Amino acid sequence: MRHIDRYVISSLELHLFFARIMKEHSLFLQAGFTPRDRDYAQKANHFLNQFEQVLHEAVRLSDCIVSPEVLSSGEVVTEFTLDAEIQTQRLSSIQIDTRITEMEKKLRPGSRSFISPDVVRGVRALNRTALRLLDGLIEFKENILRNVDRCRMFTMNYPLLIEHILREARLYRSCLCNYENGRDFDCQTLRELTSFWNRIMMEHAMFIRGLLDPSEEALFDTADEFARDFARLLEQARDKNDMTIAKESLAEAMKIRDFKAAGARGILECEIRSIILPLLADHVLREANHYIRLLHCES
Repeated sequence: MRHIDRYVISSLELHLFFARIMKEHSLFLQAGFTPRDRDYAQKANHFLNQFEQVLHEAVRLSDCIVSPEVLSSGEVVTEFTLDAEIQTQRLSSIQIDTRITEMEKKLRPGSRSFISPDVVRGVRALNRTALRLLDGLIEFKENILRNVDRCRMFTMNYPLLIEHILREARLYRSCLCNYENGRDFDCQTLRELTSFWNRIMMEHAMFIRGLLDPSEEALFDTADEFARDFARLLEQARDKNDMTIAKESLAEAMKIRDFKAAGARGILECEIRSIILPLLADHVLREANHYIRLLHCES
């Protein structure tokens, strides 16, 4: 594959996953502010709208270009995404452009033997736009975290969750910088990959546990067990080789993926008592699907 083709495909696949993640981070931040901090809520909504535009452009450019593995992985959209957006919009009154999800569901995998210069130019412009927005979003998240840590702001989002979404934004930015500077398209070594995403999966379990209603004792215990399992993988990574940790991480990621899928269905059907927005349930499921695909690529 030509270097420029790989640049285009890698960039678009990154945006299809991470631009959606960033717009949803912005939505979760917006939903968590109190009336006192309506200026922050408005700024979060600005980033939501801007990353929707990035995602819309990425989808427009991606048809017949990105890999079938990405489109079938469940990291772009899941069976729950559209319903989760509709329910979240109804519950929060935060506007979501669900047309993008409909477009994504119709994307066709790569079939072009030649990627046109117009598409290359479009991707270069998109990457620059995303980098500029990421600089602003990262600074915004850092500002929120400082205010929360110094007891200057109350938000319904845990400080650890703000740190968590900061790490994801920084990874997105790091990958784009690599692409734009002509460096390796693999943003992380296998050890860095498992370390980063096992921590993300561990924290997902912790957040789920903390957002479930106290009456959901069985789900609470299951989430707690997943948090311990991923913490164990992080600890054992010091003593085991990378491929062994990757194999064990894949098995654990598939289990938490199934747990999250069941949780997303239960929340959408109002069968689980929690303070978890439907879109958050789908969001963490997509991240598990993304991690599983990356691990399959390494095996």
